[in-house]
Amino acid sequence: MNRRDIKLKRRLRRKMHIRRVIKGTPDKPRMTVYRSLNEIYAQIIDDVNGVTLVSASSIDKELKDKITANTKKMDKSKLVGELIAKRAIEKGIKAIKFDRNGYIFHGRVKALADSARESGLVF
Repeated sequence: MNRRDIKLKRRLRRKMHIRRVIKGTPDKPRMTVYRSLNEIYAQIIDDVNGVTLVSASSIDKELKDKITANTKKMDKSKLVGELIAKRAIEKGIKAIKFDRNGYIFHGRVKALADSARESGLVF
């Protein structure tokens, strides 16, 4: 196994450990984060009904004018956190459970979570 496969296997193991505990309900849905090499994505999910309620990403049309080729990944994460919080509050979602999806709560994942908290989401 190469290093990339080992890292993926470890992340998936952490993810399953987290998902055993965190379940999204209609009252308090789950916000999950996925980060690729250059982009970051977030979804708010109701696990009981199996429905994605709100989603946002760094390739979203609303963020195209704010993100340029020189925008740093941390800044993209902050913008996505603000956008998902805005969309969630418009849908009437104020409290969520945060699912870091096996990633360490550091860097881009933390920046997204902090900007979502500052924009009004409670978790």
